[in-house]
Amino acid sequence: MEQGHLLLALIALPMLTAAVLVLVPGERKDIVRLLSVAVSAMLFAISLYVFIDYQGNGSEQFSFLLRYDWLSNVGILGDDGITLYLGIDGIAATMLLLNGIVTFAGTLISWKIEHKNKDFFILFWLLVAGVFGTFSSLDLFFFFFFYELAVLPMYLLIAVWGSSTRFPTFIRTKEYSGMKLMLMLVAASVLIFFAIFATFVEAGLGTFSLPDLYAHAANGGFDTNFQKLIFPLFAVGAGCLAGLWPFHTWSPDGHVAAPTAVSMLHAGVLMKLGAFGILRLGIQLMPEGAEFWMPALVVLATINILYGAISAMAQTDFKYVIGYSSVSHMGYVLLGLATLDPIGINGAALQMFSHGVMTALMFAMVGAVYDQAHTRELAVFGGLAGKMPRFAVFFMVAGLTSVGLPGFSGFVAEFNVFVGTFATYPWAGALAVLGAGITAVYIFRLLALSFFGSFNEARWGSLKDMSKFEMAGGALLIVFIVFMGLWPSPFVDRISPTIVNFLPGVG
Repeated sequence: MEQGHLLLALIALPMLTAAVLVLVPGERKDIVRLLSVAVSAMLFAISLYVFIDYQGNGSEQFSFLLRYDWLSNVGILGDDGITLYLGIDGIAATMLLLNGIVTFAGTLISWKIEHKNKDFFILFWLLVAGVFGTFSSLDLFFFFFFYELAVLPMYLLIAVWGSSTRFPTFIRTKEYSGMKLMLMLVAASVLIFFAIFATFVEAGLGTFSLPDLYAHAANGGFDTNFQKLIFPLFAVGAGCLAGLWPFHTWSPDGHVAAPTAVSMLHAGVLMKLGAFGILRLGIQLMPEGAEFWMPALVVLATINILYGAISAMAQTDFKYVIGYSSVSHMGYVLLGLATLDPIGINGAALQMFSHGVMTALMFAMVGAVYDQAHTRELAVFGGLAGKMPRFAVFFMVAGLTSVGLPGFSGFVAEFNVFVGTFATYPWAGALAVLGAGITAVYIFRLLALSFFGSFNEARWGSLKDMSKFEMAGGALLIVFIVFMGLWPSPFVDRISPTIVNFLPGVG
C-alpha cells in the first residue's frame, strides 16, 4: 500500500501543480518556471525510484498496488464497480520512467516560454497527469479517463503556443494541425469507449478491474467470436494514437505545429500510450482475437516502417523529417507487438523507451535552432557544426540512435524486434531491415545538409549554441540513451517477466 501511494503521487502532483498555478498571478512568470521545474524534478525522482524498486511479484502480475472504491452497487455494477485501482508491471514501470525523463527535460526546455507561460504549464501538467494515470491504471474506466486527459490539452497547447508551416503554395496553420489531431484522436477514442463497455457487459462481472477481467479472459470467459469483433476496436482506437498507418496523418502535422516541449511529450510519450493500449487492452484482454488479427497488424506495421522512412527522406523541414521518422519507428513497436513472440514484444517495449528519449532529444534540438532562426528548412542551413558544436553533437547522438548504431538504445531495441520478427514473419523482418537502411539515408542526408558544408555567416551569424537549460534537458536524455545501449539488463529484467506472465494466454 505504501508503494502504491508513489503511483498516486505521480498522478496527484501534476494535478495539484496545475491547481496551484491557477492561483499564481500571470505576471509572476519566474514563480511558474521555478515551481514547474521543481515538480518535474520530483516526478523524475519518483519515477526513477519506482523503476529501480520494481522487482515484480513472481507469479503476481502487478506490483505497487493501491485501490480506492469510487462507485459501486449502481445498476449492473457489482461490489467492486469502478475503483481508482493503481498498479504496474515491468512494462508500465519502464513507461513511467520514460514519462518522468521526458517531462523533466521538457520542463527545462520550456523555461524560455514567455507568452502566457502560466496557462501553458497548467495544460502541460494536466497532460502529464493523464499520461502517468494511464500507465498506472488497473481499472478500465479510469484507464480511459486518464487516456483522454492526456489527449485533450493537446489542441490548446498546439493552437496557442504552436507554429504554422509555410509551404510554396499554402500555409499549414497551427490551428488546423491542432484540430486535425484532436478530431482524429477523439474519433479513435470512441472505438475504445465502445469496446470497453462491450467488454464490461460481456464479462458480466460488474467490475472494470483489469486483473479480474484478465483472469476472466484466461479462463475462456470471452467468446472467440466476441474477441475477434472487439480486438480491432482496441487495436485501431489505440493504434491511431500510436501512428498506425493509415490513421497516422494527424501525427506529422501535430509534431510540427506543437511547441518544443509538447512535441517532445507528443512523440516521446503520447504515441506510446497508443502502443500500450494495444498491449494492455487488446492483446491481454482479447488473446484469441489478437491471434486472429495479428497477421493484418504485421502488414500495417511493415507499411508504417517503410512509408514513414520513405516520407521522411522526401521532407525539407527539420520537424517533418522527425515527424515521419516517428511514424516509421513506431512501426517497429507495432511490429514487435504483432509477432506475439516474447523477444519481439520485449523489443517493442524497449523501442517504446528508446524512441521516446531519442525523438524527444531530436525535437529539443530543433527547437533550439527554430527559436533563433524562425525557420526549419534544411536547405537554408549548412555548417551548423562549426557555429553550434554542442547542438551538433547532441543532435548527432539522437540521429545515430535512430539509425541503430551499437552502443545506443536504438540498436538494442531494434535488434530484439528483428529477432522476434524473423522467428515469426521472416518476410516482414526483411522489409523492416530495409526500413532501417532507409532510415540511415534520411538521417545522414539531414546531417550533411544542416551540419556540414559552408556556413552563411551573413544570415546566421547571430545564432548561439544551446542554453544551459537546453543542455541540461538534452544531457538527461542522452544519459538514458547511452545507459540502455550499454546496459539494457535493468530494462529487460523488468519487461521479460511481465511478458512471461501474460503471453501464455495468447496461443
